Amino acid sequence: MKKSNLIYILPNLFTASSIFVGVISIVEASKEHFILASWLVLLALIFDGLDGRVARMTNTTSQFGVEFDSLADIISFGIAPAMLLYFFVGHEFGRFGILVSALYVIFGAIRLARFNISTAKTDPNVFIGLPPIPTAAVFVSMWILLFNKYTLQDYGIILLFLALGVAILMVSNFRYPSFKKVQLDKPMVFKTMILLVLVASLLYLFSAEGFAIIILAYTLYGPLRALRTLSLRKIKIKR
Repeated sequence: MKKSNLIYILPNLFTASSIFVGVISIVEASKEHFILASWLVLLALIFDGLDGRVARMTNTTSQFGVEFDSLADIISFGIAPAMLLYFFVGHEFGRFGILVSALYVIFGAIRLARFNISTAKTDPNVFIGLPPIPTAAVFVSMWILLFNKYTLQDYGIILLFLALGVAILMVSNFRYPSFKKVQLDKPMVFKTMILLVLVASLLYLFSAEGFAIIILAYTLYGPLRALRTLSLRKIKIKR
């Protein structure tokens, strides 16, 4: 096999790894190994991030890779967290638990489809709707970790409504920053590095809490930004 063909396969191996880890997460969730299943979703996110970066670094991006990545996302960040949610608390709420898990997957698929057809038309610095499904998957898995750690299963209905809210945000028109083209001057680079080190240290000490709070803050950014914009418009109209 030619060397160029081997390089072409490399990013797709990371995509396949993301699918594989997603399937393992589903299996572990079915065995009630919820902590492992939740962290496996995060591991799938790492593989998902690597495939695109490796493809760009090796100049092996392709339409096949794009489609393969989208299908992988449906499994690893759609079905896997939905089944994790169902096995964790959804099954205790009958049809409502099934409905929330199903809507999460359906809205996630819609979000991916909308993202794929609008990438070239939208501002690269902004996402319309909660950023592609991996963000929602991390939200669900990290909050499951938090509920599991503090034995909050009796309040599982809250988790279901949180997941339903995230699913709806994925197909909303709220705007979120993408951070794709963030440019920092030299003083800000140093300050940002210090901040990231401190955040990483806190995440090391309080992993579940830290990730859950960070992803919640980002998720709420869209609706809060929209409310602020609306209030400013009302103030201008009154003036």
